[in-house]
Amino acid sequence: MLLAFSVAPSGGADPDGDGGVHDAVAAAVKVVRDSGLPHRTDSMFTTLEGEWDEVFAVVKAATEAVAAFGPRVSLVVKADIRSGRTGELEGKLERLEQAIDRASE
Repeated sequence: MLLAFSVAPSGGADPDGDGGVHDAVAAAVKVVRDSGLPHRTDSMFTTLEGEWDEVFAVVKAATEAVAAFGPRVSLVVKADIRSGRTGELEGKLERLEQAIDRASE
């Protein structure tokens, strides 16, 4: 499965005064990196690849890490559940690029 998630605190102190949540997000991304699962982080989401239980365990731990930064946590999750497939973190992008190339011929 591929699972994209975004997690951020709300209602807590903002030590930088800029409205940013980068320290909390960094704590969540550290959990993801330490998990050893294939992953990619961009400006809006982190995408993980793995089996159901292992992926959701990482999301739970990342959410708990963010909870230390405020009394409330916002979590958004989107999953692509496709049995028997692996390597889709890269594979989906490769197939997309091939389709773009074919469309521009």
